[in-house]
Amino acid sequence: MKIEEVKSTTKTQRIASHSHIKGLGLKDNGDALEVSHGLCGQEKAREAAGVVVDMIRSKKMAGKALLMVGPPGTGKTAISLSIAAELGPKVPFCPMVGSEVYSSEVKKTEILMENFRRAIGLRIKETKEVWEGEVTEITPEEVEDPHGGYGKVVSSVIVSLKTTKGQKQLKLDPSIYENIQKEKVAVGDVIYIEATSGAVKRVGRSDAYATEYDLEAEEYVPIPKGDVHKKKEIVQDVTLHDLDIANARPQGGHDFLSLMSQINRPKKTEITEKLRLEINKVVNKYIDHGIAELVPGVLFIDEVHMLDIECFTYLNRALESNLAPIVILATNRGHCTIRGTDMKSPHGIPVDLLDRLLIIRTLPYSLNEIVQILGIRCATEGIEIEEEALAQLATIGTRTSLRFVVQLITPASVLAQTLGKLKISTEEINEISSLFYDGKSSAKILQEQAKFYIS
Repeated sequence: MKIEEVKSTTKTQRIASHSHIKGLGLKDNGDALEVSHGLCGQEKAREAAGVVVDMIRSKKMAGKALLMVGPPGTGKTAISLSIAAELGPKVPFCPMVGSEVYSSEVKKTEILMENFRRAIGLRIKETKEVWEGEVTEITPEEVEDPHGGYGKVVSSVIVSLKTTKGQKQLKLDPSIYENIQKEKVAVGDVIYIEATSGAVKRVGRSDAYATEYDLEAEEYVPIPKGDVHKKKEIVQDVTLHDLDIANARPQGGHDFLSLMSQINRPKKTEITEKLRLEINKVVNKYIDHGIAELVPGVLFIDEVHMLDIECFTYLNRALESNLAPIVILATNRGHCTIRGTDMKSPHGIPVDLLDRLLIIRTLPYSLNEIVQILGIRCATEGIEIEEEALAQLATIGTRTSLRFVVQLITPASVLAQTLGKLKISTEEINEISSLFYDGKSSAKILQEQAKFYIS
């Protein structure tokens, strides 16, 4: 069972409409600031989310679930993402939408379990024997190819490593030279080589080579202290899903038949329950021996009313398991039918699952809050707008929706630039609001002109 050198499978996601969210915006005593960290209003919901963050940090919320309820456009996703921002990058945060579970290739419960395991982190700490230092020389030694031919092959490689205490020259195996090439190591880089496995890790560029540029792609690190040959504690952050993928992928041969079978295999295959149980055993053994530490993360399921009765039953069981993350659900539905049944229930969620949930309500924004949110969005997008235009845009938002007026900012900016203006004025807002319709206006026109449409 492999646990080290696991490649991360974390989903990278950028949600443009929430790119301004930096945290919950709370004081030290837990009270919400009026406007802070990209959030505005929803003080009670943010304070409740702050308590949840403290519970997650103290590891007292694993296996518990939270439900965010409120009308559309009241900041449910924003607060959930701000919880992730507060927890930081070391705590896994796995966002998904309720409709993601429906697939023709994989069972619904399999997709839920996959995301559950994405949201559970494992911090592995190992003390390894390493050779560490700044590279001062890389010289491959070549010999004639023993299999004949005109080419030469690398028989060994000479690497010189320097620390603050001294310098050593190492003669290494050609397989380690391949690892050095994969890591794109050059003279002046700080690296470490594991003595047992021969794995090479590039830490960064030595700060002795730092230049005076204000912005660079290179990360500079100080020259390591102590001896070149030392024992070093190496910390690796992975998720349980990373371990599943690393152990489920068959190590096929390089012959033609193996290659063809890999091509014909379906793109997405289920990971067996047997494999997961084996990985859980190894993980529990690592935890018992103090080698690894479990980091329960957050699974965020938006539009949770899209799940059906099978998924809800599975969620009930999954929340009771030993390895369970913190689950945050969000919905904008009132009383509606539970998918897969004829029963009606609050938020389209079965009552037995609702009993397990802590529920946070979000309320519609006031006029002043809409003005502040629009101001934050304009600043994030680098758009200048006059005070009167901002107030008018907020007034439109009170009778339509916050999402609609946020969408109007960019077209209004484009129109202002076309007219040679530096700032958006009320004229552009009037022009754009007459060109584009919101959902309510469109529905009203549809009702008045029903005879012209096919229905």
